[in-house]
Amino acid sequence: MNFATVKQKALPHLLAILIFILLTVIFYSPLFFEGKILNQNDVNQGIASGSELAAFRQKTGEEGLWTNSMFSGMPAYLINLRWSGSEPLTIIEKVISLGFPNSAKETFLSLVCFYILLIVFGVRPSIAIAGAIAYAFSTYFIVSIEAGHLWKMRAIAYAPLVLAGVHLAYTKKFLWGFALTALALALEINSNHIQITYYLGLMLVIYGIVQLIFAVREKEVKSFFIASAFLVGAVVLAIGANLGKLWSTYEYGKYSIRGKSELTSNTQSSGGLDRDYAFEWSSGVAESLTFLVPNFYGGASGNYTGQNSDLEIAMRQNSVPEAQIAQYTRGLLGYWGPQPFTSGPVYAGALVVFFFVLGILYADKRYTTWLIAATVLSIVLSWGKHFHSLNYFLFDYLPMYNKFRAVSMAVVIALMAMPLLGCLGLEKLLQEKWDKKSQKNLLIALGTTGGLALLIAIIAYVPALDLGDIPQWVKNAVDSSRKSIIRKDAFRTIFFLLTAGAVVFFYLRKSIGTVVFSGLLILLMVVDIMGVDYRYVHEENYIKKKRNNFFAETPADQLIKQDKTAPFRVLNLQNPFNEARTSAFHHSIGGYHGAKMRRYQDLITHHLQHEMNDIMQAGNVTASNANVLNMLNTRYLLAGQTADGVIRNPHQNGNVWFVQDVIVVNNPDEEIQLLDSINTKTQAVIDVSKFSKPEFTYDSSATITLKEYAPNKLVYETTTATDGYAVFSEIYYPEGWIAKIDNNEVPIDRVNYVLRGLKVPSGNHTIEFSFKPILYSIGNKFMLGSNLLILLLVVIALWISFRKGIMA
Repeated sequence: MNFATVKQKALPHLLAILIFILLTVIFYSPLFFEGKILNQNDVNQGIASGSELAAFRQKTGEEGLWTNSMFSGMPAYLINLRWSGSEPLTIIEKVISLGFPNSAKETFLSLVCFYILLIVFGVRPSIAIAGAIAYAFSTYFIVSIEAGHLWKMRAIAYAPLVLAGVHLAYTKKFLWGFALTALALALEINSNHIQITYYLGLMLVIYGIVQLIFAVREKEVKSFFIASAFLVGAVVLAIGANLGKLWSTYEYGKYSIRGKSELTSNTQSSGGLDRDYAFEWSSGVAESLTFLVPNFYGGASGNYTGQNSDLEIAMRQNSVPEAQIAQYTRGLLGYWGPQPFTSGPVYAGALVVFFFVLGILYADKRYTTWLIAATVLSIVLSWGKHFHSLNYFLFDYLPMYNKFRAVSMAVVIALMAMPLLGCLGLEKLLQEKWDKKSQKNLLIALGTTGGLALLIAIIAYVPALDLGDIPQWVKNAVDSSRKSIIRKDAFRTIFFLLTAGAVVFFYLRKSIGTVVFSGLLILLMVVDIMGVDYRYVHEENYIKKKRNNFFAETPADQLIKQDKTAPFRVLNLQNPFNEARTSAFHHSIGGYHGAKMRRYQDLITHHLQHEMNDIMQAGNVTASNANVLNMLNTRYLLAGQTADGVIRNPHQNGNVWFVQDVIVVNNPDEEIQLLDSINTKTQAVIDVSKFSKPEFTYDSSATITLKEYAPNKLVYETTTATDGYAVFSEIYYPEGWIAKIDNNEVPIDRVNYVLRGLKVPSGNHTIEFSFKPILYSIGNKFMLGSNLLILLLVVIALWISFRKGIMA
């Protein structure tokens, strides 16, 4: 292949990359030109959660692996942990994302990866550019970025690249299929969002089944199994490239709320999440119409940007103050669907739905069968509890499915399948002769989608209003306003459908040329999709880096930080188990994480919530109403952000203490129940079905003191005249923690349901706890080796391709 040929073939792809760069920079212009960042709640919470770990890394150059800044202590695996073995993947990601900042990076990666997918499927570059824009700027993805779900979006970005590699393998491009799948899947898993990877797996399973059926029909079974063998090798390499991450996730999963509860009182969890928790975010059945009409359910919770709605007019006529009018319109004319709240609709795009129908009519049957099945499965899964007959069954019996929450997220499958099939259909249509059949199919696709949008506009369905005891005129105005919102967006959709249909029609009639057609197609896609995106991500969502008030110390924080004594914990009484801001400054009783430890959640449910309520009702802290909080070494409670909102707890047990008595129970239910009646300062509870009863004698003069603290290392000094039993206000975790007394390893007991206990021999001793999980050291070595193999494989594939001038 000579240079001129290479230049000719590469030029459209370079143009595509330039368009993607331009769109990304324009959409996220405040990131690039104004030194701002998106004010993303989940990003702020994530940074706060890992504050202790980040500070430890900066100070020592080591990984903490464990943090005490959240939920009284938990592994760092899913919070803030760097794996040296994944450094090659980090470098690759920086290169292919051009070093773009977070948020912009996820969108740019989505553009590039979906474009590659479409090119691999044989779609021409101009259509591939439009399809990539539809995927990357899908409103659901953009609002996910705005919320700070960056790991999720990174996994979504790489999913098309994995699919491209798999398709290459099954189209007999074995080497590139092997290499690209290994690299893409390694990047996909490295994104650390297993739920998205799971949905991708479901999509690939359907793809594989359809490929096998067609291989049998076409007598290509041998090549099918050769491709499958290469892909198995790619999966092994990708898993090896992320072994530490997967291993730690699997290990921790057993002890998190995604693992099985040991309490017989928990009847919902049988090795996964509680069903109600998992299905809390379930899309309504009718909500799927937002694929075509974005404001079918009003858009986003608390977000209404319209003017002069019937509700506003009615309220002004009834002399309602303007401030209250704004509050009511945001609350009543934002999202009104069945989910608790949402940041925006799942809008696939008017053009995408139109082309999807074209794909059903035109694309190769092996693609339509697979992609329609994937789309239907995706939508049905997203309905969750609103289609419980199937979804509860899958939750109970589909492997690993009960580990995931927010089932509405399953729409990511459809958001990849629909533009893929749509672009395949459009490509096939443009290759056909312009005849009566083509005219008929174009009209069918346009009539189906346009007719549905028109029906939505005519009916303007609004669920029955349940607004409580408010005047009827308000209910009537709300109903009228909501219908108006639906109709406005439905007619917007009709406009884009008719315009897109006209562009395709005139191109097929040869009334416009290829360049004009391509430009109009890309422009329409940009205006349609990004026009809806800008409703939810705009200038107000950006802030100056230095003005991020989330991390500003309050007078309450400053007062607590004046206490320089041994480490202690802080309980924020305001929504403590769904916020991590406290963790940015203190060791927190609460936190913000989707996979807290199961036993700690049990402690929250059975004790901590009740003690918080008792304290707030009593107005003060006593030894009895904070019995469990005391054993967690809770020295301060936060009732507000001012200094007078700090409550000092004089009853906390401290970092460690000797108990007078250890009470024996026979199971976890008895263990957690007994915490109601014991004095945690003098007594401890141990489950003898798991641990042996310690034999000791209490020495009232014994002392034990914390002398050295680090997230992964605690050193104590003790003096006791008799063998004693010490309880540590540290969370028990059975994997990785090692206890030594004078350098001799000793077993760690679990006491008081969540804490650590040790029998301490008489005399003067040094006790050391260190967290050294073997999975971290071994995982890093495997990861580095696998990543280097993947890179070598990609280099070989590139070398052979350039040598032959074609893909091998």
